[in-house]
Amino acid sequence: MVSQRSAGIAVLSLLALPFALISACDKVPLLAPTGSVITLLAGTNTVSLNSEITIIATVIENGTAPAGGGGTGTTTTTSRAGAGTPVQNGTLISFTTTLGRIEPSEARTHNGQVNVKFISGGASGNATITAFSGGASAQLANLRIGTAAAGRVQVTTTPQSLGASGGSVQVVASVTDEGGNPLTGIPVTFATDRGSLSPSTATTDASGNATVTLATTSGPANITATAGAQQGKAVVTVNARSLASFTASAPSASAGATLTFTATPAAGANISNVRVDFGDGTGTDLGAISGPGAASHAYSSPGAYVVTATATDASGDRQALSTTVLIGALQVTLGASDASPTVNTSVTFTAAGVAGVQVSRYQWTFDDGTGPFNTSGPTLPHTFTQRGVKNVRVDVFGVNGNQLGSASTAVNVQ
Repeated sequence: MVSQRSAGIAVLSLLALPFALISACDKVPLLAPTGSVITLLAGTNTVSLNSEITIIATVIENGTAPAGGGGTGTTTTTSRAGAGTPVQNGTLISFTTTLGRIEPSEARTHNGQVNVKFISGGASGNATITAFSGGASAQLANLRIGTAAAGRVQVTTTPQSLGASGGSVQVVASVTDEGGNPLTGIPVTFATDRGSLSPSTATTDASGNATVTLATTSGPANITATAGAQQGKAVVTVNARSLASFTASAPSASAGATLTFTATPAAGANISNVRVDFGDGTGTDLGAISGPGAASHAYSSPGAYVVTATATDASGDRQALSTTVLIGALQVTLGASDASPTVNTSVTFTAAGVAGVQVSRYQWTFDDGTGPFNTSGPTLPHTFTQRGVKNVRVDVFGVNGNQLGSASTAVNVQ
């Protein structure tokens, strides 16, 4: 009875053995057999920061590694001569990288091939990717990432030149790899020998362009953009000044006095016009000048006036220079030829302090019931018909009709 029971257990154990072996096989990964060849292929040997590319691994049994490697970069494989057939579906291939990461880090073959993603992250440098299964392995070296991938930096400016007074310029650095493909997320450092850059560092966009602004430059500026080991340069030029100077014949004058303003062009300047604004709402054009050009003006009211000369050159660029003049009230005095005239005797009144002043008329007012009288000159004879103290006033008017000044005096008629 015991013997029959033992025999039954033995039979059951033998029946269960294949199922145990099958279960064990499911837990052990299927690896590439001895003599297999792994070939790695990347679509590019450069990768932007924080981006990804596809890595393809091909696994062949009894295959031969292609001469010089099987993909972009430097590839090494295990190999031996043979006909070469794809490994069994489900063969496990593992991946490692020295920079960035591989997703997934393990993959199973289908028709002898697996596809994984290399994700670069934010660090620049050269990555080496390794794929292995069983005794077979392969490496994809020199995968350049970020600034290490930069093959060329080209710098452009808009505009390429500035007017004589300077200004601001947009600076664009285009970063590409050796094949001319734009690189995204690449930090670019900018430098200039004149003016200021804002910001001094920028990151390339989806088109591979990093943009900054060159501001407040008034002279030629040499700009350098650096990405990794690559540099690009550009020069922003500034046009020559049109005006060498702009001056007034005197820093101050009385109202009505004539001042002369002189604009002197710079050597070799091609000036199409100089506009002089006198600061009181009036102005004049000097036209095209090759030597000093002058404009005269008389102010009718006291005050401080900023006078500006704006030169326009042949290219349309404008340059302005200014000067300030101080205008005071006209100091007019009034005198009489006889301070104590007799009745019915002519007395001549004279307005003084008007030398060099542009006067349109003098208006005379007497308190003896006559006038007012207007003259073009500063003198007026008058006869009083009654005795007593008589007051006389003169008002001086400029060519624009504004009153420049006035004065009064009195005579005692006997």
